Amino acid sequence: MKLYTLRSFVVGILLVVLGGVIGFQLGTGKNVPGVTRVLQAIPQFSRVINVKVPQDKSNVDFSQFWVVWQRLEGSYLDPQKLNAKKMVYGAIQGMVASLGDPYTLYLPPEDQKRNTESLQGSFDGVGIELGYKNQALSVVAPIKDHPAAKAGIRAGDFILHIKDEQKKIDKDTSGITLPEAVDLIRGVKGTKVTLTILHEGGKPEAIDLIRDTIVVPSVELKFVDKGNKKVAEITLSQFGDRTDTEWNTAVDQIVAQKKNLAGVVLDLRNNPGGYLQEAINIGSEFISSGVIVTQQGKNESQSYTVNRQGRLIDIPVVVLVNKGSASASEIVAGALRDRRGVKVVGENSFGKGTVQDAQNDLPGGAGLHITIARWLLPSGNWIHEKGLAPDVQVTDDLDTKDVDEALQKAVETL
Repeated sequence: MKLYTLRSFVVGILLVVLGGVIGFQLGTGKNVPGVTRVLQAIPQFSRVINVKVPQDKSNVDFSQFWVVWQRLEGSYLDPQKLNAKKMVYGAIQGMVASLGDPYTLYLPPEDQKRNTESLQGSFDGVGIELGYKNQALSVVAPIKDHPAAKAGIRAGDFILHIKDEQKKIDKDTSGITLPEAVDLIRGVKGTKVTLTILHEGGKPEAIDLIRDTIVVPSVELKFVDKGNKKVAEITLSQFGDRTDTEWNTAVDQIVAQKKNLAGVVLDLRNNPGGYLQEAINIGSEFISSGVIVTQQGKNESQSYTVNRQGRLIDIPVVVLVNKGSASASEIVAGALRDRRGVKVVGENSFGKGTVQDAQNDLPGGAGLHITIARWLLPSGNWIHEKGLAPDVQVTDDLDTKDVDEALQKAVETL
């Protein structure tokens, strides 16, 4: 019910704006080609024309909005740039952005398509998961073996500037929205984009990147030696559409090797998160019963508990995290520590402690992500903007490319 009311309000605002423009132009004897194009360009618009602005918002004055629209149409130097559909999308984005929450987003159809592609695990780009640190655009996680990671871009780096001569982009990132940043950085395979990167404690550096097709497997499994036994290292890259299937395949292989196992290292480094439900599924694989995470919403709280008979509950496990471990990754790591006393090894995690409801049913293929809750660890802790502090602090030395010090320490901790 609450989600329907907010969606109705968004649509209601759009209708009031369009109605104001139509009324103003018809009142002056002008036709309304711009608005007509909007109505034609948004599929299934007729399905929502009877939605009304909630009564408690009926005193909001939208006159300034359509006055500005009219003046742009009458005076702007380059009329070809007055794309009515984009103007409406931009207006909705501005309304959502006014909340000051970088994770509450309106995604026009093209941005929504890119977001869906990311969770499906294949798209063209440089291989960076983006987020914000201190209100500045930053790298949540570079994707292993793809252009950004190969160029030395690391989790926690700030992105100061984006330049792409082919797309005629030369833009600082101050005040940039997440969808806009994704749109500027992604592009056709083989094309170049230059990012000005600030490493922690370093100086700004312009890095040229050639875009490639980014294929991200959710789960990778390998076995490493520990004495006369093996350790299963499960690398979980995201919590997306393919995670459950790939995870089950990996766990089947682990169970088959159970007699020869010293334990499991769950590697969540550079995992930016994804679906909450997948985090609950993964956590349930290691925990026998009880709460995985609590979602604290506007009016009520809900605890999510173990939802399956875990196949790894009696196997020793260590969790590996770094600055790029965010959201669903932090849920799993924190739940395993709180509920099983599992050691967390690595670096302080990213610190994203909110839950977004991804609504993908807007007309025309647009999407709306609304922050609807905080999530709390079983202990009750909220780690937003603080991150999860590891029990064993260790940082992988990037200069020793053939040695993974963090993984070594995780295996030793078992």
